[in-house]
Amino acid sequence: MNNMLNLKCRRSKFVRTLLTLPLAALGLLLTAQAQTLSGVPDSTGQVVVCVADGWNSDHGKLQAYSRQGPGAPWKPLWDASVPAMLGKNGLAWGNGVIPVPHGQDGIPSKREKDTRAPAGMFRIGTLYGYAPSPPTGARVPYYHVTARDCWIDNPDLPDYNRHVVVDPSNPPPWYAKERMRLGDFAYEFLLEVRHNADPPRRNEGSAIFFHIRRGPKTPTHGCTTMARQNLVSLITWIQPQARPLYVLLPKKEYQARQRSWNLPPMP
Repeated sequence: MNNMLNLKCRRSKFVRTLLTLPLAALGLLLTAQAQTLSGVPDSTGQVVVCVADGWNSDHGKLQAYSRQGPGAPWKPLWDASVPAMLGKNGLAWGNGVIPVPHGQDGIPSKREKDTRAPAGMFRIGTLYGYAPSPPTGARVPYYHVTARDCWIDNPDLPDYNRHVVVDPSNPPPWYAKERMRLGDFAYEFLLEVRHNADPPRRNEGSAIFFHIRRGPKTPTHGCTTMARQNLVSLITWIQPQARPLYVLLPKKEYQARQRSWNLPPMP
C-alpha cells in the first residue's frame, strides 16, 4: 500500500510541476539537471555567492551578481554584501554541479542531520511559499505550499530529498514529520538550493533552501538564511533564463577556486 501511495505521490508531483511551470523555465530546468559543470558557464548570467570565514563558521557574507553576457563584468545586486546565517556546525562538501574532493584533508562531506550547510556550486530551483502567489515581480517558478505538500528528509523513504504531494485526509505514516506547511514565519518562502538533487544520494543531505532567518545570529540546520527584505530582493532578482547558480564556500576555498571555477568577485 505504501509503495502504491509513493508512486501516486511521484506521479502527482510530476504532473503538477508540468502544469505550474512556464514552458521556457521548465525547459531550462530539465536541461540543466542533466549537466555537470567545471565552473560558471558562459550561459550563466546570475550567480549568488556566499563566503564563510572557515569550514566551522555558522555565518557568511552573501552577494548576488549578474552580467550581460560572457566576459562581461559582474554587477552586484546590493551596494554591500548582506549577512547570511549558515549551518550550526558550519559547512561540509555537498553534491552540486561540480565534483569536489569528498573525504580529503579532514573536510567533512554533507550528511543528513549534521547541521552543516553544503559547500560547492548548486543550481537554484523552484520557489515554494505559503502565499497563493509569489512576491510581486518574481519570475522564478512558484509553487503554493498547502497541507498536501511534503519534503522527504528521511533517507529510508524512496522519495528522499524530493517534494511529494499526498492526500492530507488519508496521509501516510510519515506525514507529520515530512509536511512542508508548518505555519513558521521563517518558511514563508523557500527558494530551493538543488543540493544532492540529480539524483539524490541516500543520507547525503536534504531540504536545503534559502529562507528567512530566525534571528541575526541564529544558525540553521543547513539552509542559508537572511533578513526577509534581502530574501524578497533576491527572489525578485532571479531570472530563470539566466541559469542562476549558488556558490557557497569558505574564504580560502573561494580564493583557491575563483579562477578555475570562473567565479565573480568575492563578497
